[in-house]
Amino acid sequence: MKDPKVFISYSWSSPSHERWVLDLAENLMASGIEVKLDKWDLKPGQDSVAFMESMVTDDSIDKVIIICDKTYSEKADGRRGGVGTETQIISKKVYEQVNQERFIAVIAEKDEEGKAFTPTFYHSRLYIDLSEPESYSDGFEALIRCIYGQPQYQRPQLGKKPDFLTKEISISLGTTPLAKRAIAAIKEGKTTATAAFEEYLSTYSENLERIRLKHQDAILFDEQVVSSITEFVPCRNELLQVITNAARHLPQQETAEHLHRFLESILKYHEAPKNSGSWGSTDFDNYNFIVHEIFLYTVTICLKYNKVEITAQLLDKPYYVDSRRTDAYLTSHECFYKDTGSLEQRNRRLDLNRRSLSADLTKELSNTSGLDFSNLMQADFILFLRCEIHQSGHWWPKTLVYLGHYPGAFEMFARSASAAYFETLKRILYINGKGELASFVEAAAQRGSNYYGFGHWSIDFKRLMNLDELARLP
Repeated sequence: MKDPKVFISYSWSSPSHERWVLDLAENLMASGIEVKLDKWDLKPGQDSVAFMESMVTDDSIDKVIIICDKTYSEKADGRRGGVGTETQIISKKVYEQVNQERFIAVIAEKDEEGKAFTPTFYHSRLYIDLSEPESYSDGFEALIRCIYGQPQYQRPQLGKKPDFLTKEISISLGTTPLAKRAIAAIKEGKTTATAAFEEYLSTYSENLERIRLKHQDAILFDEQVVSSITEFVPCRNELLQVITNAARHLPQQETAEHLHRFLESILKYHEAPKNSGSWGSTDFDNYNFIVHEIFLYTVTICLKYNKVEITAQLLDKPYYVDSRRTDAYLTSHECFYKDTGSLEQRNRRLDLNRRSLSADLTKELSNTSGLDFSNLMQADFILFLRCEIHQSGHWWPKTLVYLGHYPGAFEMFARSASAAYFETLKRILYINGKGELASFVEAAAQRGSNYYGFGHWSIDFKRLMNLDELARLP
């Protein structure tokens, strides 16, 4: 690519403004951009207007930079005349004769209300603001990026249409009117907000029965499971939106109680209904995946918005499991983790050789959730640590198969370098201090990655939890 060439059009408003323009031109030259400027290129005896017009229409000029201040705008709008070099103002007529994409307005001055001075013919177009010293460097970077045609924000590669949109059959839980009612009541602070939230959750739980799978001879069961999971995404996103609003705006204590009751109520979908006969071990795999995700996303939302008491209660309070296979019992949050055997069968059947097809699905389907996948990974890691430190069951953090894309420590642990913030982490992990984390790291190193189901794939627990830096700052 050849070095870009620009012409600067400006008004001789004052000696200080001329110096400002000259400094800008010198900075552009230092950045590899050839600048055509009257002070450098207009020779004695030459017609200044002819010079300006030749620069604007010259095909070798890549961009025309219009330095906008009050004087320039007034002259361009024809309110006041001028003589000599000061008449080098681009008129509306000249502006319209040239491809307007060549022009870049640079703001050097604003009025008392903070409004940029620009010529009338340029008013509706975007400009680059260099009027404030504190933001000059950012504006200058934007300017040279524009000249070089290398914008800061690149258009990402076009992906494929989400699978759940390509399915002819879509899942509906019939809860959308209740969701809208609950969100509106919560945002408006109505006295009915909590009742609307509770009604939505109970209806959602009850209507999950609609997605129960039945074996079909013409379709492989793992295909049914994947289809059910992908088609469920809009229903999941609706739930996440309601939970997010409740967590952010309703009192934490009552929100935690309603969420705990809701989460406990959907555990029944891990098994066959009471009136059913025989069933296979993978018959409920769509539920196993969906229920696990609902819990993981709920914790992720609470952590994201720093709802410590909600998070702590969801992890501290046991869950009642009324199982058909055993007597009813109380257990920790580990009850939300269930293997999805049909996905592993699919992995082998299609010879995909994936570490966890379930993790792949979670990552792929997180794109429309409104939450960053790194937030899911952090929540998954915390749920794993809670189980391991307190020996309260098994939680395999499947999302951590993507740790290769995550450098450094998770955000909560990085923030916990502050002793004050570390108190929040202690509450969530239910620990007394840093020593319990150090003991876990030491035990994990002795047991090896196989013990945790990671095989040859190891996890640097010490790095992820920022162990050496915890609580070192005020």
